[in-house]
Amino acid sequence: MDTHGVSLAPPGADAAAILGSATSSAAEYHPAVSRGRTDVRQRRRVLQGLGGLAAAALPSAPLGAAAPPAGSPDAANAAGGLQAGPPEVASDITARLASYIAAARGRPLPPETARHTTDRILDTLGAMVSGARLKPGEMAIRFVRQQGGTPEAAVCASGLRTSAINAALANGMFAHADETDDFEPVTKAHPGCAVVPAALAVAERDDRSGADALRAVAAGYDVCCRFLLALGNDAVRGAHRSAEGMSATMGAAAAAAALAHLDERQVRYALSYAAQQVSGIWSWERDAEHVEKAFDFAGMGARNGVTAALMAQAGFTGVAEVFDGEHNVLEALSPKPRPSEMVAGLGTRFFVSETAIKVFSVGYPIQAPLNSLLELRRTYGLTAANVERVVVRLPADGARIVDNRSMPDVNCQYVMAVTLVDGALTFESSHSYERMQDPQVRAVQARVQLVADPALMDPAAPRSGRVEVTLRDGRTVSHFTRHAPGTRENPLEAKAVEDKTRSLIAPVLGAARADEIIARVRGLEALPRVRSLMELLA
Repeated sequence: MDTHGVSLAPPGADAAAILGSATSSAAEYHPAVSRGRTDVRQRRRVLQGLGGLAAAALPSAPLGAAAPPAGSPDAANAAGGLQAGPPEVASDITARLASYIAAARGRPLPPETARHTTDRILDTLGAMVSGARLKPGEMAIRFVRQQGGTPEAAVCASGLRTSAINAALANGMFAHADETDDFEPVTKAHPGCAVVPAALAVAERDDRSGADALRAVAAGYDVCCRFLLALGNDAVRGAHRSAEGMSATMGAAAAAAALAHLDERQVRYALSYAAQQVSGIWSWERDAEHVEKAFDFAGMGARNGVTAALMAQAGFTGVAEVFDGEHNVLEALSPKPRPSEMVAGLGTRFFVSETAIKVFSVGYPIQAPLNSLLELRRTYGLTAANVERVVVRLPADGARIVDNRSMPDVNCQYVMAVTLVDGALTFESSHSYERMQDPQVRAVQARVQLVADPALMDPAAPRSGRVEVTLRDGRTVSHFTRHAPGTRENPLEAKAVEDKTRSLIAPVLGAARADEIIARVRGLEALPRVRSLMELLA
């Protein structure tokens, strides 16, 4: 297994120059704003003072949110991130971010980062093609077909062409139709399933090159993950919001803006239109069929991001500093934002290299314990017949997501049971509602206990898992997976990524087509037109 470290080499001196020179004020784009600015500010101060006096006269009231459990990430956030004190002050965030996105298409990636980006594009394409044949994908195809639209971009594995906005929506829902797409362990974002469909839709619409698409995808991952770091992902969830859906819109907008060849001013507007569309609540956990979840995590964000970029491309104007100043997006969505996280390490730290590629098509909290169970099975010959009891220990925040859920691919107890019965986990068994009702599987599942273990709440290993198995002969064996295969700490080799992609695409488009798609993505930097890739996928 490839265990080399992640390269964080800078892409070149131009990145620092771009970021250092991005100090334009909003008044540059709105000259009228500067007239009467002093009077406006004075009026604001008077009104704010009156508001403060009125607030002081009112009795204090609770915010309406129950206190989070002790030891949880939300509790840690409440103890730290919500404490009284001056907020972090950072300036020109919008300018620096917009400059970075506008320059992305002309900025070569470090070679290792480019390889990591092609890995994530391949991984997402596998999820898209396979997802087109699952219920969320079928529903998306039906919906988009009813909408019609200018035939600008392909809907994968359907023969359908529609507007770039509709194609991004459908392909995004394909990419998260199940639990096959990538995941960023710290922020819990799912960048690929929104960023890649958005990028491909605009690249096809505007006839961009493979190099353009590659660089735009990397920029999209950067903005997607940084947005949650700047908000505080635990603060987002503590307010009952969906961190995945909120970050998807911003990441997709960044990739789409880069491929729409927006200048710095237009990117500012695109970011503002994206910020106005940021949405998502944590109720997705109650979705029983993964259909709304596919929309919440991916289709919605891809659609929103492409919409924002194309509106700016069409000449829409708006707020030029949505990450700065009064009522900015970070203050609106977080009790104590950290705006500097939006630009920290921009151009040298690439989040596309930090996401985890899933080995198993199940919810990410199940990746580590499933790996542990398979390791124990190989070592001790575990079977459904010789196992008395299985105890799965997960970090508390992950355990609650996968505890006996109605969807098979996010039900930890079911996944462990069907793996013991079959000796392996397949794409089919991880999605089978029928197998969830199999008497043999249900009998084994009754022996699987899931424990939310506070001791595993480790920020350095946020999705670990420990499995303890008691055999019928009285022995107890255990295995701990700190970092599941496919993480930055335990990376996959390129061949393993290609094998996974091939296994997902071949059943739908055929083995020969799968190999051709893989070869074309591996040569993406030299590909003159993304359209030639989309022809293979369509």
